[in-house]
Amino acid sequence: MSTTPKTDKEVHIELADQQKINRFARLNNRLEECKEDLKSRENEVQTLDDASTDLMMLEDDDELVPYQVGEVFVSMKQDEVQTQIEARKAEVEVEVGKIKEKMDGLKGEMSDLKTHLYAKFGSAINLEADEE
Repeated sequence: MSTTPKTDKEVHIELADQQKINRFARLNNRLEECKEDLKSRENEVQTLDDASTDLMMLEDDDELVPYQVGEVFVSMKQDEVQTQIEARKAEVEVEVGKIKEKMDGLKGEMSDLKTHLYAKFGSAINLEADEE
């Protein structure tokens, strides 16, 4: 009876490699948070667009329209509300741009880490996100 020694599939991970794996995980968490924040901001832009469209459908330009400021509503003229909506929409679009820039930076750093880690560990490591 011939026995062949079993090969051990464990991979030795050095401290520097573990730190890179941990860094990748933290970046991945930040990227997920950015995706959620981006979706929220894009929904806000859509809501502002819808509000602006609804506002244009009003027949009387002098009609007072309720506009939410914080937790209260104030009555303002249609053109004042339209100005407020456009200003908020511009602010949110700037925030969307900043979030996208941040996401690009995170993706770039993650790509560098992925390249290094896959080169060293090959199929012994999985850095791909599970898409649902």
